[in-house]
Parts: sequence; structure tokens; C-alpha cells
Amino acid sequence: MTELEKGPQGRRRGRGARERILGASQQLFRDQGINRTGMDQLCAAAQVSKRTAYQHFTGKDELVAEYLRRFDPDVTGGVFDRTDLTPRERLLAAFEVPAAGAQDITPMCPYIAASIEIHDPQHPARQYARDYKKAFAARFAETAREAGAANPEQLGEQLALLLDGASARTRVLNTESFPTAAAIAAVLIDNAIPTAARGSVRGSIRSAPVRVAGERQPDQAS
Repeated sequence: MTELEKGPQGRRRGRGARERILGASQQLFRDQGINRTGMDQLCAAAQVSKRTAYQHFTGKDELVAEYLRRFDPDVTGGVFDRTDLTPRERLLAAFEVPAAGAQDITPMCPYIAASIEIHDPQHPARQYARDYKKAFAARFAETAREAGAANPEQLGEQLALLLDGASARTRVLNTESFPTAAAIAAVLIDNAIPTAARGSVRGSIRSAPVRVAGERQPDQAS
């Protein structure tokens, strides 16, 4: 771990400054929003001077864009790159969001939140959020194609829209909407995949089924 020193005003400095700034931005942007968080507050939370902050980031715009990149640099590789699940199961696994406590409901998708707060469509954070959402839908479509969907691009867009809607509804109602979204996703997926293709994929990949709220699980073959 990098050793950090105390500066003349008690601020920490060293190679960990960039990570502390990003860590502070993740906490503050989530809790109070991007527009309400100023650089002075960020620097105080990260225990760095503004001079140090601007050595790592040219300004707040660049910091916000990097903050978004840190959330999911591989576009949910932890879901779509899993080899222990069939393609259909990977599609459903994207809707598996850890349950939150009553006082700690799942925050809104940071890409949606940033797009709401930042009005300039050319802002680097807006551009990154747009690219991310397109990439997410593309990964859905790619997996849908593996699953044998008749129109994988259409299914990919439907599932991406459903997931974003569940995120927004969870935040607005302060209640989990992902289990319901997962049940709807299962219907969309099965309607989009011909029966013959479903049987072919299941026969080629054996894995434990992903349990989805509202979906009846088939009996496992011995």
C-alpha cells in the first residue's frame, strides 16, 4: 500500500490522491448529486488540496466522466462473461440486483442520474453515459443471439429498457422493482426464443438455473 504523508495543512498527499478523489466523488455524487457537489467539498472529503486535484483532473467535467467509467468498465462482464450459465440464464442474471435494506434502497443507475443532472448533451459524462447504455443493450443483444432469439437486437433493446425502468422505479417508489422486472424479462426472453432453439441451447450447456422471482423453475434431470 502506498505510504502517504501529511502536507503542511494536514492534508494527505501521495500516489493515492487520485483514488481518494474518485472515492469521495462516488460517495458524494451518489448521496447528494453531481451539481450540488463542489470541488472544495470533494477536496475536503478526499483530504487533498485543489492544486493536487487539478493535477489529476483538468476539471470537474473530467472527474465526473471518470467517476462513471469506474462503475462498470467491462460493461457487466461479471454477468455476460459467466461460463457457468446458459445464454438465457445470463440474460436473467442481469436483473439480479442485491436486495437492499429498508433504509438503504438501491440507488438510481448512476448513468441515468448523471444524464438527468447534466443538461449539455456534449458534456463528456453525458457522452459516456450514452455510449455505456448502447454498449449494455449490445451485450444483451449478443447474448440473446447466443440464446437463439429470432430478433436479438430487438430483445436486447427491450431488456435494456426494462432494466433502466426498474432502476428508476426502484428509486421513485423506494421499493425493489427488479424481481418484477426479472419475471417480465423471462416472458420476453421465452417469447423471443423459438422452442427448438431453447432445447438446443439447454442441451449444449448444463448449469444450475438462475432463480427469478415469479418464475417457476423446471425440475432438474438426475
